[in-house]
Amino acid sequence: MPKISIAKIEGRVRGGGSEFCLSLDMRFGALGKAILGQIEVPLGIIPGGGGTQRLPRLVGRARAMEIVVGGMDYPAEIAEKYGYINRALPPEELTPFVEELAYRIASYPAETIALAKKAVLLALEKPIVEGLIEETHLFNLSCASAVAKERMSLFLQTGGQTREGELDIFKVVDKYTKQIEEK
Repeated sequence: MPKISIAKIEGRVRGGGSEFCLSLDMRFGALGKAILGQIEVPLGIIPGGGGTQRLPRLVGRARAMEIVVGGMDYPAEIAEKYGYINRALPPEELTPFVEELAYRIASYPAETIALAKKAVLLALEKPIVEGLIEETHLFNLSCASAVAKERMSLFLQTGGQTREGELDIFKVVDKYTKQIEEK
């Protein structure tokens, strides 16, 4: 899927719910509310929805083993430390953070997001040399696009190459992104 998928976790996700969240690109949890875990092994089965494949890629082999065979709950604080979720945030900050991130991502060119996602996923599939070659190819594709040329031009026009622009680069990005949206 070329789009970015985000889980906002405000309760318990175990077993298949956890595995569904693992299949998404990003996961954010509410402190004191979000709890993740794999309950299958205590039930005499193994995770069958991708947990044994996705967890080691996120948290490493040893922690994945702990999560899969340990049959324990992992609150947001620990899940964040392990890499099970991207961030653990206070409940009142979770929705505004996730919405702001989603809107920010949605304001960027869809074709560029698709290429970036493809490049990141290649890191899990190919040896580094092959991945770097493919990344260079995808980078060149993105640079040749009309949308990149327009955005780079606006970046320079709004001061992105200046010292001040560099110090507050996302202010510059937000400024020209708004110009594009107003068209």
